[in-house]
Amino acid sequence: MFYRSRSNLALWFTLTMGSILVVFAGVLYYQAVLNELGNLDRLLYKKSRVMAVNAKYDLRNKQLDLENVPLLGSNVAPLGTELVYARWYDTKGQLVQFFGIIPRAQVTAIPGYQTLKTTLYSSKEIPPAIWLRQLTLPVYQNSSLIGYLQIATPLVSVQNDLARLRLVLLLTVPATLGVIGLAGWCLGGIAMQPIHDSYEQLQRFTADASHELRSPLSAITSNAQYGLISQSTDIEAQRQRFGKIFDVAKSMNNLVNNLLFLARHAGRLSPESLQEVNLKSELVQIADEYATQEAVQHLNLTYTFPTTSVIVLGDANLLEQAVVNLLSNAFKYTPAGGQVQLRLFTQSYWAVIEVIDNGIGIPEADLPHIFERFYRVDKKRSRKTGGYGLGLSIVQQIVSAHSGHLSVKSVVDKGSTFQIFLPIK
Repeated sequence: MFYRSRSNLALWFTLTMGSILVVFAGVLYYQAVLNELGNLDRLLYKKSRVMAVNAKYDLRNKQLDLENVPLLGSNVAPLGTELVYARWYDTKGQLVQFFGIIPRAQVTAIPGYQTLKTTLYSSKEIPPAIWLRQLTLPVYQNSSLIGYLQIATPLVSVQNDLARLRLVLLLTVPATLGVIGLAGWCLGGIAMQPIHDSYEQLQRFTADASHELRSPLSAITSNAQYGLISQSTDIEAQRQRFGKIFDVAKSMNNLVNNLLFLARHAGRLSPESLQEVNLKSELVQIADEYATQEAVQHLNLTYTFPTTSVIVLGDANLLEQAVVNLLSNAFKYTPAGGQVQLRLFTQSYWAVIEVIDNGIGIPEADLPHIFERFYRVDKKRSRKTGGYGLGLSIVQQIVSAHSGHLSVKSVVDKGSTFQIFLPIK
């Protein structure tokens, strides 16, 4: 599914960017055509103005003198000229003089520019049929129309330039599309990697949760069936069976509560839920509660707190649960006679809660995974202590929700040190 989605994402990215690229190439080519024609039109206009200035019309004799007009004085095109033909029409559109291609007797184009294809007979150096750019210019003398000047130049140079541009576009556009497709595939992989990781994590979470729930459900079912089919009147045996069912159900209830907690408190806490929390007061309260518990009677539990208050913004109940989870782990994996320390101090702009024990420690290979859900360093030992591998995951999620971070240092058979860093208000 991941690779199919990645391929679809890359395909749509390529189609979108490719469409933009093709449109851009079309606009670029159209602009190039306009620029080439614009340059050619300006050149034609300059040449026509030079020729029109030399045309004289005798109003008294009503005769047109074209002897001084370049090119029109003879029917032979001078060497080096870029004009295919030049024609002079009178005010009625009748041909008066020309050079180049034999024209029609009457003017065939309205004043202005025109692109046309024609067959040439007068010059062997020019192909028989070419595209021309033609300009028909009305000429005035003393505000009176004296005729029309019509000139044309071949579009060979313009066509060659545009052909080179088309070749460049035909080569670069497909190559660019290939690069876009490859980039889309890479970017799709990068963009979907968090989704891929979340999907795999969800699969592992579902599989682990199903596995963890299967064992206690089997225990409940087996004890309940035994109680139903047993004919024994031993009240103590039945009490033990019901006690096992109660213990397993209680364990399942804790598991479900932890799973719901992880689902509800994903992500950062909303600003509305943040309140001022005095970490010193909260930790003193936790220390007083643990001092009376049987779980710590075999341990040496010490506390070190600052003399002043340490204020952070957060949820007091969640922060308390994070510290309690770390302390519970320390108590579980520290042998009798061991030492557990709870410390609070400030470091730069951070409040640091530290839980230190001299217990069994954590192997270095397991340290990167201890915050993963349902992960156990020693599955057999965890079964004895009743853990599901969710305690540290909950701590990690609570700390992240408070914009903090969690660190751990551990040496096997020497103990572990967990540090919670929270930003000070």
